[in-house]
Amino acid sequence: MPARPAPKNPKSRAASPARPLSAEDTASILRLAKHATSVELKLSVPLASQRAAVQSIGLDPVEAQPRQAFFFDTADLALNRAGVVVRARRIQGGRADTVVKLRPVDPAAIDPSLRRSAAFKVEIDVMPGGFVCSASLKGACTGQEVLDAASGSLPLAKIFSKEQRAFFRAHAPEGVTLDQLSVIGPTFLLKAKHEARDLGRPVTVELWLYPDGARILEISTKCLPAQAFQVGAEFKAYLAERGIALGAEQATKTRASLEFFGARLREIEAGG
Repeated sequence: MPARPAPKNPKSRAASPARPLSAEDTASILRLAKHATSVELKLSVPLASQRAAVQSIGLDPVEAQPRQAFFFDTADLALNRAGVVVRARRIQGGRADTVVKLRPVDPAAIDPSLRRSAAFKVEIDVMPGGFVCSASLKGACTGQEVLDAASGSLPLAKIFSKEQRAFFRAHAPEGVTLDQLSVIGPTFLLKAKHEARDLGRPVTVELWLYPDGARILEISTKCLPAQAFQVGAEFKAYLAERGIALGAEQATKTRASLEFFGARLREIEAGG
């Protein structure tokens, strides 16, 4: 498969224009929500406004939890093109988790046996630039196991559950196995939860930091599918009252990490 060219401007490599949801979008979200576990409402904040946004929310940055996100893919991002995401995440305190995610997905077409798993969920991410429905299987491991898998001293498949491995095989491109994947990252991030009294629900803030100085600040809140439009309106008002722009270009954390570190991996493999 041909390699993708390296992005020229990493600070905008994952940005997409924000736009209001259309009537067609709204109808699609309503249809998907019938089969979803949850809805996550997200907004990425422009670089110049990030400090002011954190202050306006009243978040104490000292309380943020450091994490490392390791993505795994082929050098030419074959999984990404197939809509498959494989990630392991180290969490402060020695804990870690893993996920195999498929997106976009039609939840009505998902095998009913998967839904019986407590580790499985279907979530709709809604942002000013649009929405996407994903299905994911989560697992748990230790932070040391993630480091061992990333270094190659432990087979990558070992940190994923039997369910996750089967889910991966069912959706990965033909011939691509977990143990053939390369490390994409890691990306360092800070995550904090804030009980927004004016909103009446928790707000999550994540700051993803990249080696070139770029960063993505995302503010989000989760709700049940039946609450999506009411909470969406309340969340929009909450952000607007704090002067946080809703019309800025939106950046996705996973895509930014895959593009940045994927380009580096291709350079290394090409001998650059």
